[in-house]
Amino acid sequence: MISIVVLISGRGSNLRAILDADLPVRIAAVISNNPAAAGLALARARGVPTEVVDHRAFASRPAFDERLAERVDARRPDLIVLAGFMRILTDAFIARYRGRIINIHPSLLPAFPGLDTHARALAEGVKIHGCTVHFVTPQLDHGPIIIQAAVPVFAADTEQTLAARVLAQEHRAYPAAIRWFAQGKLKVEGQKVLNTDADARFEQALLSPVDAP
Repeated sequence: MISIVVLISGRGSNLRAILDADLPVRIAAVISNNPAAAGLALARARGVPTEVVDHRAFASRPAFDERLAERVDARRPDLIVLAGFMRILTDAFIARYRGRIINIHPSLLPAFPGLDTHARALAEGVKIHGCTVHFVTPQLDHGPIIIQAAVPVFAADTEQTLAARVLAQEHRAYPAAIRWFAQGKLKVEGQKVLNTDADARFEQALLSPVDAP
């Protein structure tokens, strides 16, 4: 059983999915840069240790990242899981945990890196949208892809309806990625992730456009 640290900034939706997934991991701590993050209360209610490293208390990103790394290292994790962590990490922080830090992004990378992914997807008229779990590298939202989940985009979609459809798949994809890492089934070769799990698939393929349910 590996040890993980989860970094959050907000409500902890993906944290809840991880906690509910019965993964072969021990969550050593949930750490937030936001003292008001609702996910902290969720973690405490599940008996998971929590910490706050408020980024507003630091004069620079490197200073914040150094303190954050100190608190992460104190928990000795095998894997760092970014679950709605809304801070851009410095190259030094990422290098410190190379190959041991993953993120979930609400788009089918490399499409729509950064913020406002659902609005941008709708504006571009894409027919399929989704989410991506990837290893973190210094290039924002561009690390080796572990898993992606796709959803159809309907003509009547708003940012809110599309976001909700994607979020449901995030809650499936992130626990799957963590499970594979914990089981030693992931191998990074260049920009690609090889998965030795023969059952690494969802139940069905997605074609779009399709009729709305």
